[in-house]
Amino acid sequence: MEPSADDRKKIASALLRYRVLAYATGLWLLLLVGEMVAKYIIGVEDVPAWIAIVHGWVYAVYLLVTFDLAIKVRWPVPRTIGTLLAGTVPLLSFFVEHRRTQQVKRDFGV
Repeated sequence: MEPSADDRKKIASALLRYRVLAYATGLWLLLLVGEMVAKYIIGVEDVPAWIAIVHGWVYAVYLLVTFDLAIKVRWPVPRTIGTLLAGTVPLLSFFVEHRRTQQVKRDFGV
């Protein structure tokens, strides 16, 4: 069944939110990894502890917008879970975002 123009608009909006949060989550995760390397490997003692907190909040919002997109495009459960977990592995959110965006654009013409 072909999605309506209204459905396409909702999917496009959800996709944009997902893309923004996927990049934000990926960037904050890279900062968090840098903080951990500086603190535990290099031995820098004065590292900002708030990076982990910001990443946690950004990741929580990422989970919400990804789940919203998954519902709108009716992803199967394994794809949804894989996409949700992409924000926990450094650099993975960038690759997964690219693939999911291509797939949604191809499947729904948004």
